[in-house]
Amino acid sequence: MNEIVSVDIGGTHARFALAKLDNGRVAALEDACTFKTAEYASLQTAWEAFEAHIGRSLPDQAGIAIAGPVQGEVLKLTNCPWIIRPSLFADKVGVQRHSLVNDFGAVGHAVAQVGDSWFRHVCGPQAPLPDEGVISIVGPGTGLGVGQLLRRGDHYHVIETEGGHIDFAPLDAIEDSILLHLRERYRRVSVERIASGPGLANIHDALAAIEHRTIASRDDKELWADAIAGRDSLAAAALDRFCLSLGAIAGDIALAQGAAAVVIAGGLGLRLAQHLPRSGFATRFIAKGRFERRMDDMPVKLITHPQPGLLGAAAAFAAEHCQ
Repeated sequence: MNEIVSVDIGGTHARFALAKLDNGRVAALEDACTFKTAEYASLQTAWEAFEAHIGRSLPDQAGIAIAGPVQGEVLKLTNCPWIIRPSLFADKVGVQRHSLVNDFGAVGHAVAQVGDSWFRHVCGPQAPLPDEGVISIVGPGTGLGVGQLLRRGDHYHVIETEGGHIDFAPLDAIEDSILLHLRERYRRVSVERIASGPGLANIHDALAAIEHRTIASRDDKELWADAIAGRDSLAAAALDRFCLSLGAIAGDIALAQGAAAVVIAGGLGLRLAQHLPRSGFATRFIAKGRFERRMDDMPVKLITHPQPGLLGAAAAFAAEHCQ
């Protein structure tokens, strides 16, 4: 059994674990540890903190997932100020062999490897994910991650994308107003400005402007807690609008990718596990004109594995180096 370091670097957190690989699959994740990226200067210093946490030298092989493009000699994360140079992994952290994937490429590998018990039904048929065809993966977190899994029998391919940066398309008068409000703040309004952790505050601010309200400043964490608990009517309205938009976006991505199923992931996925099935998500997901029947026949699941990024980063290494 082979041991590697598995790393999942997002906009807010950097997660580490030791992964056990057996016959090209992830057999176990051990000693998982989470650090706030804002509290560390670089991947190297966070790596050293994980090594100190483990209390021994780390393996010289690693599967690494980052929230951003993975091409080029210098990698800049989308929502994190760290700079990563893959050619220096050996010198900086002692890694001799590695796999490097986009964070939602990693989630794609996790979706391919976990069993049906790790998925919760959101809408569509109560059927397992298909063994053949495309599965679109959409995940709101610090940003909006989008990936694609292509299954062909016993084999699969993960396609990494930056689909979270497509343009936001309003679908009613309220969303027209939200878009106009956000255009005053951003040169271009992408779907990530709406369907992400910070997106709830953007929606909330826009709804307050529509109602000519003056609202007290609060951080994203407090706003999300108030919205999910229903303690604030405007925050709750913003959450309802968030779910509508996420449904529309997920449906658009599924159509664009020719998907047979959709998986919702991301740091906010689990937080919305109870809310999404009771929201307007399904209505907007299905509302695709002449393709409504196709969308209504498409299963939408939520992945409930606690560490899909770590699992997927390790699975990506196994797929590249252990076949």
